Amino acid sequence: MAPDGTRPARFEGHEYPQTLPEPDDIQVGALAPWSTLSVTERTGLTLQLVESRLRAALRHFDNSVLPGDPSATDVADIEGRPITRRSAVLAALFEEDGETHLVLTRRSFSMREHRGEVALPGGRSDAGESPTETALREAREEVGIRESSVRVVGWLSPIVTLALGSAIWPVIGFLDGRPEMVSDPAEVDRAFTVPLAELLAEGTFLEERWRRERARPGADADGYFPIYFYRVPGDLIWGATARVVTELLCVVTGVEWPEAKRAWP
Repeated sequence: MAPDGTRPARFEGHEYPQTLPEPDDIQVGALAPWSTLSVTERTGLTLQLVESRLRAALRHFDNSVLPGDPSATDVADIEGRPITRRSAVLAALFEEDGETHLVLTRRSFSMREHRGEVALPGGRSDAGESPTETALREAREEVGIRESSVRVVGWLSPIVTLALGSAIWPVIGFLDGRPEMVSDPAEVDRAFTVPLAELLAEGTFLEERWRRERARPGADADGYFPIYFYRVPGDLIWGATARVVTELLCVVTGVEWPEAKRAWP
């Protein structure tokens, strides 16, 4: 718990439909990685700027390649088990009024796993399918973004989820403009977009430190591990999606990603 015996406030007054699997032990986390940046450094984020920052971070396909499977020695979240379940997500970006926006979904509340969570379009890879092919196919199936409308430009660090042996590859794609999205109700409760500048604004990001009874791989010496949250209209980004979004925002703003030394580079 927090030092005074109470949990830290999480976006007080902000309502969202998700039910989070919270542990009993939650502490206040660190400030946003970009907390020292000025307002002007967090706004005016054009696609041209995003692309230049991807190149500078070696996350652009012009100067790097999509990584293969993470290994147990590379990723703190895996306990020596091979990767048996591969998934990919698409960080679909477009520019409007001089600001880059990100496409997000809320997963259907009828799904067996991660119901009602905010996510990037994506899902499990079919046999023989590359992460890029998976991300593009899933974006079309879930929200109607056609493969031909996406210019695939880069990637973010693969992550291994707590379902051990499961890895997710985030792929970054640019759109010519705001997409006309048609959601598959079996998978998506709602599809929406949010400006990167809004995700970077004061009061949108929150880090908590969680500790569970069973030790989590990658936790610190006291058993705590960071969990990121973002307040978005009517909802909350957290978990693996928040981790991907945090790396994206760090790359875009040119600040250090806190988990760079924990996740596979």
